[in-house]
Amino acid sequence: MDSVEFWIAAVVASLLVGAGKGGLPVVGILGVPVLALVIPVGQAAGLLLPVYVVSDMFGLYAYRHAFDRRVLGIVLPGAIAGIGFGWATAHLVPEAAVTALVGIIGVAFALNLLVRRAQTGGRQEPKVGPGLFWGAVSGFTSFVSHSGGPPYQVYALPLGMPKAVFAGTSTIAFAIINAVKLVPYWHLGQLSVSNLGHAAVLFLPASLAVFGGVWLVRLLPEKLFFRLVTWALLAVSLRLLWQGMRGIWG
Repeated sequence: MDSVEFWIAAVVASLLVGAGKGGLPVVGILGVPVLALVIPVGQAAGLLLPVYVVSDMFGLYAYRHAFDRRVLGIVLPGAIAGIGFGWATAHLVPEAAVTALVGIIGVAFALNLLVRRAQTGGRQEPKVGPGLFWGAVSGFTSFVSHSGGPPYQVYALPLGMPKAVFAGTSTIAFAIINAVKLVPYWHLGQLSVSNLGHAAVLFLPASLAVFGGVWLVRLLPEKLFFRLVTWALLAVSLRLLWQGMRGIWG
């Protein structure tokens, strides 16, 4: 893991992770696929988890005043249950099948938003049942491949939160999810001293990218922001669907 190709991919992945933690639409989910171009996907997920966690700290500071407590209170219990289920079934569920499922969900939802143009609709009250369900799906898929964003957005996008609150709530939710994932990742051997050494080098570019993401979120008009979220969700979901299907039929 010390080739030029590895370090180029790793730095790009860390920048994507940091920008995503700064609230930039969905780009953080691209980190694992980019790094998986040069190392196995499970190894890429394990190496990037500490980068996610450190980036989360800066994101928590940046959005400490902008978040929806009710959404967090609904989504997080489901997400933690989903992480537990992912841990319990880690050796039973094919990663490619989960990746493809996440892609299908994200594509269907993004296309529905684009057709109905509902992404900037009025504020809706967060409902407990759907929030627990999509939280659990998000926790499970985040555990498997750091791809919890699309299921989370299926629940969060229609709520019509202001862009800063949307970005802050997402950042805080996944900061907690990533922290919870540290224990099972270590238990399953996906975190190692070698991984931590490589991850430490990536902390700086990821941390700087967090503030770049925050700056861009503040700069973008609200309608454009949510349009970008939706298109990014579609693009990433198509990428996950293709990646998952390639793994299944491989």
